[in-house]
Amino acid sequence: MAVSQPFLGIAFLGIGLWAWNEKGVLSNISSITDLGGFDPVWLFLVVGGVMFILGFAGCIGALRENTFLLKFFSVFLGIIFFLELTAGVLAFVFKDWIKDQLYFFINNNIRAYRDDIDLQNLIDFTQEYWQCCGAFGADDWNLNIYFNCTDSNASRERCGVPFSCCTKDPAEDVINTQCGYDARQKPEVDQQIVIYTKGCVPQFEKWLQDNLTIVAGIFIGIALLQIFGICLAQNLVSDIEAVRASW
Repeated sequence: MAVSQPFLGIAFLGIGLWAWNEKGVLSNISSITDLGGFDPVWLFLVVGGVMFILGFAGCIGALRENTFLLKFFSVFLGIIFFLELTAGVLAFVFKDWIKDQLYFFINNNIRAYRDDIDLQNLIDFTQEYWQCCGAFGADDWNLNIYFNCTDSNASRERCGVPFSCCTKDPAEDVINTQCGYDARQKPEVDQQIVIYTKGCVPQFEKWLQDNLTIVAGIFIGIALLQIFGICLAQNLVSDIEAVRASW
């Protein structure tokens, strides 16, 4: 696993750069800041970069018995562990602030829904998976210029929602991408029949509570692996220095 980590990191970086190339970002670097919402490609680039750095430092450091790279690996992994621990504590202490930031983040991405196909796919996946619509409800889609209910909006999607907000009919094999048209013009009782009316923030909270044991187990498992990696690197450094001292 350790040997394959830098190659996996390169693969993630390659996917991210390929996605940016397909969207024309590499030919116009300034367009990186043009997207109003979150670009999912950043996930591949950041994760790939971290995996490559850790994998390279750990593998080359162990194979070449390079104490500098092993110490760098240990410190870098320790910083990541500390940041994860800090984020977990802050998230527990400042729950309301985290909820407000999540609300702001989702609404900011709702505004940019049609600006980037990767962001659009991410929002659609989220709403379909958690069976939700908007941050706290379907009316959050008023923030998007194509879906708002203002009289000046000439879009056919006016006062509607994306298809990912629609309740699914098991009998339908083909996705009806127009199922959300005019959905929010209907009375609230009728809306509940055709679209999800619960927001993604409360649905995420519910999912987190229902799967708290699994989520906690995953985080504890990751933390133990990181601690094991730090200890292993430090032990290897001690062994290398002990051998060199005996020369």
